[in-house]
Amino acid sequence: MSTSPLAPADRGTPTAATGPSLTVLSGFWPAATHAVARTLMAADPSLILIRHDLTGLATGIAHRVVRDAAGILEDAPIRLAHGCVSCTLREDVLPTLARLARTHPHRDLLLMLPEVVEPEAVAAVCAHCLVDGRPVTDLVSIDSYLTVVDAEHLLDGLASTEDLKALGIAAADNDDRALADVIVRQIEYADTVLLWGRSSYGAYETDRLAVLLDRMAPWAVQFRADEDTVDAGTLARQVRGNRRHRPDTPRVLTRGLEGHALGVHEPHPDCGIVSAVFRARRPFHPRRLHDLLEDLNAEAIRSRGHLWLASQPDAVIAWDFAGGGLALGGLGRWLTSLPEAHWDGVSDHRRLAAALDWDPYYGDRHQYLVFIGLDLNPAALHRTLAGCLLTDAEIADGEDTWRRYDDPFAGCFPLADLDHTADPPAAGPMLKRR
Repeated sequence: MSTSPLAPADRGTPTAATGPSLTVLSGFWPAATHAVARTLMAADPSLILIRHDLTGLATGIAHRVVRDAAGILEDAPIRLAHGCVSCTLREDVLPTLARLARTHPHRDLLLMLPEVVEPEAVAAVCAHCLVDGRPVTDLVSIDSYLTVVDAEHLLDGLASTEDLKALGIAAADNDDRALADVIVRQIEYADTVLLWGRSSYGAYETDRLAVLLDRMAPWAVQFRADEDTVDAGTLARQVRGNRRHRPDTPRVLTRGLEGHALGVHEPHPDCGIVSAVFRARRPFHPRRLHDLLEDLNAEAIRSRGHLWLASQPDAVIAWDFAGGGLALGGLGRWLTSLPEAHWDGVSDHRRLAAALDWDPYYGDRHQYLVFIGLDLNPAALHRTLAGCLLTDAEIADGEDTWRRYDDPFAGCFPLADLDHTADPPAAGPMLKRR
């Protein structure tokens, strides 16, 4: 076994951009996101809104619309690049932001994403793609990633088992995402969440939705507003100009590896919503875990995290459940399986998190799963998960025996060559069960 990794050295803090402030607005329900955009422009007439109209997508043409409170400044057709909405936006959004930052240096920007675009993907593009040799973050200061949630449709969206292709709104031919996957990723990446409107079932149900959002994204600041009573100035002060975005925030599925909380353990129902955190050192037995996958998520609205299997002790495995479907995918190697020479290629946060929680036998390997549901039974869930862990006798057999276990997941989580970076990749390809 390797020894505990050294605490990371300070690599400095990136210099903040001095250009216009940018708020990235996302949400799956266009009526709600449009209402919020109008409200913010009413509060600040100088605010410039950039959005992409996809109604002509069937013809291969989208429209970039740039406007402010006074009217439309631009309405330009954009040909669909490579048959992909995401590619088209990537090739158009960054140059547009850079151009507006140069031509309107004293006017803030509001980028409203199409409903099928995830804010995390936009953040990655802003951080790594260059415009005229410079990242767009040198030209604009990203203030916040704001996700708007429609109170009337949230639960139906999270419970939906439909995929984007079936709904006719897929971003590309190979876009296999489910509707619920998009909704949870929009909520969980946000630093600010706005619950818009009220549930038709009354105030208690609206309160329940607020608790659910808080359990799904406890790291985000949450507000509530209603189009009939919202004060534009108050809403603008709540969601803009607070610099909540942290560019070093890890992806949701790797938060736990980077030392961030994956969720909160709230086993007592609040408006019926329960959030249960399961942590353990021992590995899961692959067959016992596989046979109980459906039972584990039977009462869950959302579950996420990472785990390790006794039969594949070098692999970090992502756990991602929403909309009735569970996806499992590889997140790279545990640090304990890496030669120390490769630790320098790992992020500072991950090295520090591993150092603080290092076990002499298991190293940094551990189970970290979060389950969120309505009237979920956390004690029963914990017993079920604990029953999938190796017993004392199985632990005593050692890794050579573990690797020979009957493994339904064999070959599903291939590990990258050690010559590549050890930082967790995006989870995938994912093994999906619906």
